[in-house]
Amino acid sequence: MFKNTNLENWVNEMITLTNPQKVVLIDGSESQLDELRRETVASGELLKLNEEKLPGCYLHRTAKNDVARVEHRTFICSRNKEDAGPTNNWMDPAEAYQKLGKLFKGSMASKTMYIIPYSMGAIGSQFSKIGVELTDSIYVVLNMNIMTRIGQKVLDQLGDSNDFVRGLHSKAQLDEENRFICHFPEDNTIWSVNSGYGGNVLLGKKCFALRIASYLGKNEGWFAEHMLILGIENPKGEVKYICAAFPSACGKTNLAMLIPPEIYGKKGYKVWCVGDDIAWLRIGEDGRLWAVNPENGFFGVAPGTNVKSNPNALEATKKDTIFTNVAYNVDDGTVWWEGLDKNPPKNAIDWTGEKWDAASGVKGAHPNSRFTAPSRNCPCLSPEFENPKGVPISAIVFGGRRAKTAPLVYQSFDWDHGVFVGSIMASETTAAASGKVGVVRRDPMAMLPFCGYHMGDYFAHWIEMGKKIANPPKIFNVNWFRTDDDGNFVWPGYGDNMRVLMWILDRCEGKAEAVETPIGYEPKPEDIELGGLDDVNLDTIKNLLEIDPSLWKSEAEGIREFYSKFGDKLPKELLKELDGLEKRLS
Repeated sequence: MFKNTNLENWVNEMITLTNPQKVVLIDGSESQLDELRRETVASGELLKLNEEKLPGCYLHRTAKNDVARVEHRTFICSRNKEDAGPTNNWMDPAEAYQKLGKLFKGSMASKTMYIIPYSMGAIGSQFSKIGVELTDSIYVVLNMNIMTRIGQKVLDQLGDSNDFVRGLHSKAQLDEENRFICHFPEDNTIWSVNSGYGGNVLLGKKCFALRIASYLGKNEGWFAEHMLILGIENPKGEVKYICAAFPSACGKTNLAMLIPPEIYGKKGYKVWCVGDDIAWLRIGEDGRLWAVNPENGFFGVAPGTNVKSNPNALEATKKDTIFTNVAYNVDDGTVWWEGLDKNPPKNAIDWTGEKWDAASGVKGAHPNSRFTAPSRNCPCLSPEFENPKGVPISAIVFGGRRAKTAPLVYQSFDWDHGVFVGSIMASETTAAASGKVGVVRRDPMAMLPFCGYHMGDYFAHWIEMGKKIANPPKIFNVNWFRTDDDGNFVWPGYGDNMRVLMWILDRCEGKAEAVETPIGYEPKPEDIELGGLDDVNLDTIKNLLEIDPSLWKSEAEGIREFYSKFGDKLPKELLKELDGLEKRLS
């Protein structure tokens, strides 16, 4: 089947293991994909939506026990347990191959195995990496077609190389108790069994593009990061690019597709989306960091996506999109989810396939329901999206959801301090009723669930890379989520976040001054553009930039406790930064 003997041997080995009735190579042609779409509609696996209102769009429902990523079933299978580190689940590779091998044995009998060659990143780019996923799910094939570049052209690029990630997936019995997503970083291999949900089975996404790629990046001298990439174009046509990392529920996709406030829009400013989720960064010949989005689509959370929160994302879903676990409007063949609008359909079927009435109080769409939409549909997609060299990064931004501790924005003193700022990233849960601040959850660089090796080594990689980047981006932290005493957000957020990004870019270009504080450099309050904001004045900004030393002393204690997890793997540079913070606070 293949000219590449490494690929041929591996595929034959997996065919022997899973025993499919039939084997189909996905060549990426529209005729083949159309045939698969027709097949899934006929079987009921996909539902074709209204061709006039949502051309090329389909609805899919997963099993009720299979609706999200399963962290407790996700393993890093490194030969040495310590290499996985304290924040990952570990399984011995020999044990994992044996245990999952039994689950895969004969799992595709009476089914078809689809072979999907895919490229993460533009085909032929020095940033790109190739994977091959073997799956018994047409849903996976159609989603991988949206999320990656697939087909024969990928095999042509691979040639006879052995440098590809081997991915094996089977829905098997969709058995929750035997659901496993295992990563073998030293073998360039991913095995996923007993799930049909995108985050567990689209192996190019978090599995390859973050867990395996972060390990490759450490060994090869680059970064694979859980970051959006956006560009801000000024009226002269100059574009500056920012990478930003946020834990979940912090508005990452909204920021990636930001619409400029009127005060900037009227002057001719534009915002371009390069990526909303993952960035691969390499050092360019000019000594700067350059970034690409290795994906080719958006795998977005549907609930809460609407005309106000993210019109660009909503527009991206209007054609050639697969919706998963949303509500179905029987009357007009479209879809609906909570937060889309205030007009739930009268005649509807919920995400479980049951007749649904909004008045019942039961949600029509699952809270983690998704859309898989092609990047090309996004109205603000960057003209540089396919550039094989990527885009040069001026600033790296970290952020979390903090009610009181973190100010609206601050800049790190230097690279090592910036790594420290990223390593202490956190969001907190809030008890809205009483307004009490809840549990602080640390999520360094938003990579805690996605780092494919020991997080202490990951921090060390960041420190080491800093020594090699001649012209590094400046590093910042933002917090859109400061609240008043009644628990209301003080900063308006959404498009107005651009006002903060503009100060960040001015700092990168030496155009704005800053005030030194114990935690980093802050803006002068008057340097944040407030034109067109009714509810925010200079006093508001002063309040948003306020630093409470007692809160930060308590924060430092929490950081020290978190750092203790990493033992002697924690870089001494980070402990030095923590000592420095405590000294400045006292």
